Amino acid sequence: MHFHDYLHHDATSLADLVARGEVSPHELLDTALARQAQVHGQVNAVVRLMEEQARRQLQRLLPGPFAGVPFLLKDTLQDYAGLPTTNASRAMRKHVPTEHASVVRRYLDAGLVVFGKTNLPEFALKGVTDPELFGRTNNPWNLAHTPGGSSGGAAAAVAAGIVPMAAGNDGGGSIRIPAACCGLFGLRPSRGRVSSGPDVGEVWFGASSEGVLSRSVRDSALALDVLQGAEPGDPFVIAPPAAPYAELVRRDPGRLRIGFTSASPIGTEVHPEAVAAVKHAAELLRKLGHEVEESAPEIDGALLATAYLHVYFGQVPSLVARMKAAGASGGEPELMTRLLMTLGSALKAPALTTQLAQWNTFARALGRFHQRYDMLLTPTLAHPPVRHGTGDLPAGQQALLGFLQRTGMLGLLARLGLLDSTVEQIARDNLRHVPFTQLSNLTGTPSMSVPLYWTQDGLPLGVQFVAKFGAEDRLLQLARQLEEAQPWFDRLPAMTRESAVVAAAA
Repeated sequence: MHFHDYLHHDATSLADLVARGEVSPHELLDTALARQAQVHGQVNAVVRLMEEQARRQLQRLLPGPFAGVPFLLKDTLQDYAGLPTTNASRAMRKHVPTEHASVVRRYLDAGLVVFGKTNLPEFALKGVTDPELFGRTNNPWNLAHTPGGSSGGAAAAVAAGIVPMAAGNDGGGSIRIPAACCGLFGLRPSRGRVSSGPDVGEVWFGASSEGVLSRSVRDSALALDVLQGAEPGDPFVIAPPAAPYAELVRRDPGRLRIGFTSASPIGTEVHPEAVAAVKHAAELLRKLGHEVEESAPEIDGALLATAYLHVYFGQVPSLVARMKAAGASGGEPELMTRLLMTLGSALKAPALTTQLAQWNTFARALGRFHQRYDMLLTPTLAHPPVRHGTGDLPAGQQALLGFLQRTGMLGLLARLGLLDSTVEQIARDNLRHVPFTQLSNLTGTPSMSVPLYWTQDGLPLGVQFVAKFGAEDRLLQLARQLEEAQPWFDRLPAMTRESAVVAAAA
């Protein structure tokens, strides 16, 4: 299959072509591999090729609704038996799981042909994708800018045309942020909708969910059908959808009540383009007949950020300890990860427990908001996709913190509470471009980033919708309506469009 033709089909359509015998899975895999080779030097989205494993898959009769469609995993939490799950960390290069993660097994059972793993920041800890182990991933819309994170490699791979859909996960915005940066659709399911097993019950105390980044809403709906449902031993089972999401997505959402805000919950600046993106979405919703007004949940955003960052800091030393116990010994983590380990180790159990208890406060407040409104609309990002290096600690500060960490002084100062202002500054800098996404993670609610806006510089800037717990069907229905009103499937980066034109002319 020529790249031009490949690019103009979503995953659902490619699977249909395979089922009708109009194209073979071998042709699709060859096309995906060729495109990966063509753009790898520019975007660096795929960090491990699995062609051998993919070819072995094609020797068997492929089952499932996505049979024959090329696919990429994210190199964290999505264990593939016999291959390292590195978490983009030198420390994890030798960590080789012995069984597939539940989500990987479900992807394979759906017939997706897994031929690689995508890049991410070390341990998925940032909203940009720049690990020292693999090098940074570039945004196909502008290579000088980040594709977001932590599923930045997945987003870049889809936007660059390597695959129509790729796997991600989202513990603080890691599906929605890169979707917003790369002009894609990204849905974060409700807590418990998709199993994190078998090695983990709940990732980040349940803040993280598995999902995909795609160019079409129907692909994400069908992928959720593939993924949803509990596995034996999961912490809890939530109610299944009334019908398959692939069917529900085709239904009219009805007239929705939507509250919107573009004010940063932590009081930081919101770029005028992000405000414009929300206003554009609100006007489009009104034209579609929805009731839209400015309103936000009564939640203290600073307290929510503090609660989130306690988990963010606190889970790092635990994660590294578990990985070392599992045999990881490939090298030392990056400086920022070591700093987070030190800061997280200084947290006392009562403080972490107190912050976890705050999650209920946020969930109740959002629940009251949803008694009046079906959805909350916000920017996904407070700023257009940033240039590489934006937000990095100055070299002098890195050197000082590195010295304090190596000598043990950092841990002592943290335990004495003498680094509180430094921690607050790191936290504020870390969230200032992405202050909107954590609400959904801590409350366990489903949310999505929808590509409805592009900046004057031609960069995507998605908007976020948050729905009631378990209401993925309403999100998908609204997304499909927006997709029909303002199509985005063929809106692609210049590097992807130009390659398609060349392929068509060849």
